Amino acid sequence: MPQLTILSGSQTERHKVAAGSNLRDTLLRLGHSPYARATRRLNCGGRGLCATCGVDVTEGAPDPVHWHDKAAYKYRYPRLSCQITIEADMTVRILTDKKVWGKRFPKPGPEATPH
Repeated sequence: MPQLTILSGSQTERHKVAAGSNLRDTLLRLGHSPYARATRRLNCGGRGLCATCGVDVTEGAPDPVHWHDKAAYKYRYPRLSCQITIEADMTVRILTDKKVWGKRFPKPGPEATPH
């Protein structure tokens, strides 16, 4: 079973989750909304259309497969949690400062690891 590490503010939680679990659904089940306050009710329900469920996958990020998640990855926006399947250990940072989608991540420097 993969371990999902969730970083939210100053809190860190670790959970064993079933391989093949959807990240968005798992976060919601564990009480961690990937949504901003305004988008908790106004979202596409996990269909990969609105990009409001974005999170920062800091470790164990799988390659994007969905078109919208590929665009988010390419342009350094938060990854769509609804389009990520947990297959291995993963660390996810919940974006607590976003209004709707979240900001672009800085361009990685030579010592930075890509998201």
